Amino acid sequence: MNPVRFLTRSTIAITALAASALAADRPNVVFILTDDQRWDAMGCAGHPHIKTPHIDRLAAEGLHFKNHFCTTSLCSPSRASILSGLYAHAHGVVNNFTDYPKDLPSFPRTLKAAGYETAYIGKWHMGEDNDEKRPGFDYFVTHKGQGKYFDTEFNVDGDRRVIPGYYTGVVTDLALDWLRARKGDLPFLLMLGHKAPHSFYTPEPKYTNAFQNVAIPYPDTAFHLDDKPDWIKLRLTTWHGIYGPLFDWRKDFPDTRPEGVTAFENMTRAYWATLLSVDDSVGRICGYLRDRRILDQTLVIFTADNGLLNGEHGMVDKRTMHEPSIRIPLVVRYPGLTPPASPKSIDAMTLTLDLAPTILDVCGAPPLPKTHGRSWRALASGAGDPSWRTRWYYEYNYEKQFPYTPNVRGIRTDAWKYIRYPHGDGSPDRHKAELYDLAHDPGETRNLIDDPAQANRAQDLRAELDRLIREAGATPDTMPLDEGIKAALPDTKIR
Repeated sequence: MNPVRFLTRSTIAITALAASALAADRPNVVFILTDDQRWDAMGCAGHPHIKTPHIDRLAAEGLHFKNHFCTTSLCSPSRASILSGLYAHAHGVVNNFTDYPKDLPSFPRTLKAAGYETAYIGKWHMGEDNDEKRPGFDYFVTHKGQGKYFDTEFNVDGDRRVIPGYYTGVVTDLALDWLRARKGDLPFLLMLGHKAPHSFYTPEPKYTNAFQNVAIPYPDTAFHLDDKPDWIKLRLTTWHGIYGPLFDWRKDFPDTRPEGVTAFENMTRAYWATLLSVDDSVGRICGYLRDRRILDQTLVIFTADNGLLNGEHGMVDKRTMHEPSIRIPLVVRYPGLTPPASPKSIDAMTLTLDLAPTILDVCGAPPLPKTHGRSWRALASGAGDPSWRTRWYYEYNYEKQFPYTPNVRGIRTDAWKYIRYPHGDGSPDRHKAELYDLAHDPGETRNLIDDPAQANRAQDLRAELDRLIREAGATPDTMPLDEGIKAALPDTKIR
């Protein structure tokens, strides 16, 4: 199935005069995006060790969305969904090597056409080998591929050069430079894309030992895989498994060195430490806006592209539909959206698909011609929305380059989750499905798919999943054959 295509100019073009008129009294937008940050890796989310005072202040003065999810837990597809409001099967970015389609509308292009000055600075991560300027931005700074935690070569709006220093600080400096250099009074969109906390985690030197005295046990589900699909067990020794190249499992297996400091602990400490620099960045950006007295005229959004499994179910990656992989942070501040009487937290399930329609709604810009998401403006204002979703579906497409995760389709409701692994050619699921009672088992410790008492529930959820897939236009299943995760995988040692 080809990606959905739209003619952007014909759908969102407006005259310069109209754009100038529409620009009045509309909020600026600062969109801060981290890479692979779990929902619980913030102080305001209750993390016992990570202190994020600047992100926490945003939440205290605005809103914390406690149940925010990505619809594909993979960097490029999720970033494309954020820009377009579309599922991956519709926007066509189904892997980490495909760039955002040039003729596909996005919320930055719409804001630019509506009179906003637009900038993107940092990790773009769509189109691995392309660091050129993308449509929709007046100013564009990025790099090829993942970038490096130190001394990354950036393309600074056409000037390609290595900028010495720690990535998080460098992109924050560039963002502040752009803000200070702006002239005129047009509203602006600034998107700031961090590398952190993507692997391999390298903290800023001042935070290297921030968590050295914190003992970090393996998650309860790390080695309890008897009720899981076989592919999860096969994944253990691969690049995305807990026994993979991140550490030597023969030394770090908890039963052989329970008293020692494991590489798993050091890996986790480094992940946490990179986020301390991100919080510093949030403080610097918001501090500038506050000093210029424009913070209250700015819609500030802090979020991530996807989450991360940190040992849960024997994995150290994303891609799957388990909670640490799909559940991500979302903190929003804008007094025009969140008046004092509005709630300080939102329990309703929101999705990456909702960001584009919400931003355009709040900014008074034309809506995108088609989205799968919807605006949560009413939820944020305290007005409520009785028609808000109580269930949604997840999709992941098997990647030939990383054959450790099969095709994934699943449904999540307020209390239940059903996951299946379709082969992609219309044949029955090749792998054991998963069913979790999230209300009583939020850690997904017990797969109930073989429980006779839950047979009807599993059948109902599967039927509802099929309905949601059809509703989103993803039928027939367009995912390729999962020729990966072969039974021979442990022998091939593919990395």
